[in-house]
Amino acid sequence: MYEGAIQDLIDELGRLPGIGPKSAQRIAFHIIQSERVDVSRLVDVLRTVKERVKFCTECGNITEEETCRICRDPRRDGTLICVVEESKDVMAIEKTREFRGKYHVLGGAISPIDGVGPEQLRIRELMVRLANPDIAEIIIATDPNLEGEATASYLIRQIRPMGIKVSRLASGLPVGGDLEYADEVTLGRAFEGRRTVD
Repeated sequence: MYEGAIQDLIDELGRLPGIGPKSAQRIAFHIIQSERVDVSRLVDVLRTVKERVKFCTECGNITEEETCRICRDPRRDGTLICVVEESKDVMAIEKTREFRGKYHVLGGAISPIDGVGPEQLRIRELMVRLANPDIAEIIIATDPNLEGEATASYLIRQIRPMGIKVSRLASGLPVGGDLEYADEVTLGRAFEGRRTVD
């Protein structure tokens, strides 16, 4: 244990997701050894992000304006909505250049253990968007884990009675992977999502 400001810095860094005690200590000492101008720049960027960045009023993605770049883009297909857990998922899908519709960011996934139920997510806002008769398809792209599956199941039950087509991203074997290293769930998904070869 260190004293005073050093330990406070390590403790705060350790609260960040994915940063364990050793990483927090390494980052803290990097900051301590950095030039004052570099640390000032980091502080300014953190302050600016907290002041400017907010959530899109339409889809919940992060933006510096009232609505995000994707929601404002008239070339996007407004009849398709891809539902994701977090804004980082939007960026991952955008990198593929395969999806030209719009998004809806839930802000997490249903996780009773963590005290996150449907009420804590942006599901109510999604249902309001789905009242638009032009919506043709909802693509559920939640994570393929326990919480993501629970969220997808909940959404499917809510959306199906509305008569809107609901699809789920396929999941299965990664490109470059070996069958022997795939877990049973992943391999099972790969069989379920198989397609006919022409």
